[in-house]
Amino acid sequence: MKLVTYVHRHGHTSYPSPHPEGRAGILLNDLVLDLATLIRWDARTATAIPPAGDERGVPITMLDLLRLGPDAMEEVRGAYAVAARRLVEVRAEPGLAHTRGEVTLRTPVLDPPTIRDFYAFEQHVKAARARRGAGMIPEWYELPVFYFSNTAALFGTDEAVPYPAASAELDFELEMACVIGREGSDIPADEAPDYIAGYMVMNDWSARDLQRAEMKMSLGPAKGKDFATSLGPWLVTPDELADRRVGSGKDERYDLAMTGRINGDQLTSDNAKTIHFTFPQMIERASQHVRLRPGDIIGSGTCGTGCILELGTERHRWLRPGDVVEMEIERLGLLRNTIVERQTGGEGKGR
Repeated sequence: MKLVTYVHRHGHTSYPSPHPEGRAGILLNDLVLDLATLIRWDARTATAIPPAGDERGVPITMLDLLRLGPDAMEEVRGAYAVAARRLVEVRAEPGLAHTRGEVTLRTPVLDPPTIRDFYAFEQHVKAARARRGAGMIPEWYELPVFYFSNTAALFGTDEAVPYPAASAELDFELEMACVIGREGSDIPADEAPDYIAGYMVMNDWSARDLQRAEMKMSLGPAKGKDFATSLGPWLVTPDELADRRVGSGKDERYDLAMTGRINGDQLTSDNAKTIHFTFPQMIERASQHVRLRPGDIIGSGTCGTGCILELGTERHRWLRPGDVVEMEIERLGLLRNTIVERQTGGEGKGR
């Protein structure tokens, strides 16, 4: 399934919504199916979803669904299969089906508990360090490392991203991300695939000059990454990627092409299977001594050729307002954002 968070462009809904910033949905061909309405529709004949604490007894947001765990996800998958077979009824049900033109997609998981961004692609690490005349760090191969990012500065596909006014060296970073679907701590890497609810495209926007300054003090990255992260366009459940899976358990990877473009100029070409530390290995590290929760996001770090820092400004200048940045991963979709001037005294529209 391709799970989304959406808002109706005209504010229309067939009933009052307690979550006007975004409701969970499922992509079906050219339609976005409202998750709560799908469950109520299907329950009349087949499926009963466990309550999510909402007064309607059904999950309204993506976090509602994720907190119900894998069993609820399987129930939703069953309802989705029924809907796919009964499209005429689906289109006729009030509030259930919206065309893509009627909705705006948000970042798939609004208000995730945490975002951990790793440093898992060897080619990126080697090339970026070589740009500074530095060799590879032997310790990098010993364990996956990460930093925490800002959960309150998230952008979905086609949302405008305000330029960070304090920076003159704005960069993109093409990454793959996973979302945790069940609670756990000290998770062994071989068991970690069972904790993944889905995958999506991630753009970890980076202000390189701010990052460079703070890293000199051996603390960070922080402000250089604080202002924006793009995620989307949807969350793809692992079953949809089974035919591209390479390895299993702690060695699980996916054979998925990764490309990045600025204003139509393709800069990035890599494949997710080249990752050195796998998502299961990252989850094992992230969950060490702590509890991972449904909705937690884990980023892979930049893929090979996945940013200007690695490629060099002789290949492409730093980003500026007006640039259209497209990050695409095969099977996971196209994440597109336009950079705009930050409004004077205003606040960035991120969530």
